[in-house]
Amino acid sequence: MTDIKAPEPAQVHAVEGEFTVRQRSQTQLVLRRFLRHRAAVISLVVFVLIALWAFVGPYFWHYSYGKFTPDNSQPPSLKHPFGTDSSGYDAYAQVMRGTQTSLKIAVMIALGSTLVGAVWGAIAGFYRGVVDTVMMRIADLVLTLPLLAIALVISSRSGGSWYWIALVIAGLTWAYVARVVRSSVLSLREKEFVEAARALGSSDSRIIFRHLLPNALGPIIVNATVLVATGILTETALSFLGFGVQPPDTSLGLLVAQAQTAVDTRPWLFYIPGAFIIAIALTVNFIGDGLRDAFDPRQQRVRQ
Repeated sequence: MTDIKAPEPAQVHAVEGEFTVRQRSQTQLVLRRFLRHRAAVISLVVFVLIALWAFVGPYFWHYSYGKFTPDNSQPPSLKHPFGTDSSGYDAYAQVMRGTQTSLKIAVMIALGSTLVGAVWGAIAGFYRGVVDTVMMRIADLVLTLPLLAIALVISSRSGGSWYWIALVIAGLTWAYVARVVRSSVLSLREKEFVEAARALGSSDSRIIFRHLLPNALGPIIVNATVLVATGILTETALSFLGFGVQPPDTSLGLLVAQAQTAVDTRPWLFYIPGAFIIAIALTVNFIGDGLRDAFDPRQQRVRQ
């Protein structure tokens, strides 16, 4: 006879010949599925360590990113783990500051795009009809705009402030989230719990914000993680072209751009910040992959 596996939402225990069932919450189920994704868990640990190093490390490091040292063009050593540039700046301090700035830009892009896109898509999907048509045509228009070209023009007038760079990129990427959320809401609005909320007299805004958006949280979170990686790479491209963060501040993209002429003579100045860009983008993508599996109840694959 084939063994029958107990359903995942409940855990069965035998106690003195009797069986008891412990119900798992949705949060426990999501966490359990996420922890099965080893690449996502390892990536989350690496990402958190990088963020802690970037934001806490400068308080314990004896060099500042904006101050000269007497050591010019020094290779990596115990005194300068990432070496120094031709002006004597400590690369370790600069990479910490650059990682901090790039993460702030990426997180602000993810938060801004996700917030606007989720609300926009939820309203369009809930009302449908003319409202849906008008709102999604606006979103489609934003999607047709060349992201890098528009960001170059606006960023060049912002003075290189990381805050304005993040706002510009967020203003050009929210439509991606809006389309994903709209498709989820179109399905959710036909469910029984929405009909029950209407029958109880709930307002449209309450249904959207208390019932539809929380139930679309899975794809929203996954898209937010993807936007973190997108923000890092877009900021890098802008800085590489000279329209991103400007000195005396710095970012990972700016460090790579400044070191491109010294890649043969002082390769540590180019490859180390480049490695951090790749590490952040990869870890965030793996985290997003794990969250997608965790929030999708149809995922039955067990990570080994």
